[in-house]
Amino acid sequence: MNSQQPSTAASPVTDEEIDAMTRAAGALIGIAAQSVAEVEDQVTLPQLRALVLIESRGTLNLNGLASAMGIHPSNATRACDRLVATGLLIRRESATDRRNLVLELTDRGRDLVDSVIAHRRATVAQVLSHVPERRRRGLASAMAAFAAGAGELFADDAWKLGWPK
Repeated sequence: MNSQQPSTAASPVTDEEIDAMTRAAGALIGIAAQSVAEVEDQVTLPQLRALVLIESRGTLNLNGLASAMGIHPSNATRACDRLVATGLLIRRESATDRRNLVLELTDRGRDLVDSVIAHRRATVAQVLSHVPERRRRGLASAMAAFAAGAGELFADDAWKLGWPK
């Protein structure tokens, strides 16, 4: 049996543990994909990413959004132009620097992000309802520990699948 041992682990990580987490990750990715599909008639995945980033970080300017998404500012501008045109985003002058435009979600934009999150939560709840209660408590604790460990490695990458932090 192969095992992987990070420097902080007390004992080796087994293939069985890795396989179980990989299957669970696949299920969570499926849940994320379904929630994105629910709004694909309204926004593209990059537009949803932008909305999730702005929602999770408060307000951003175009350069901040472009940097966070790892794209050129002109691409961020075009994405935001479309989001403004559809009524999901507003651009306004910064209160502290009139040369700077800040981006904020409209109520419709917030509702769209909230609907994606609500879909994910409902689907996770449905999956968890099939897990015996005594195992759910342990599972929740284990997943929180996993998320904390992953947070150290991937803190800024959750948005890539439209998953807010």
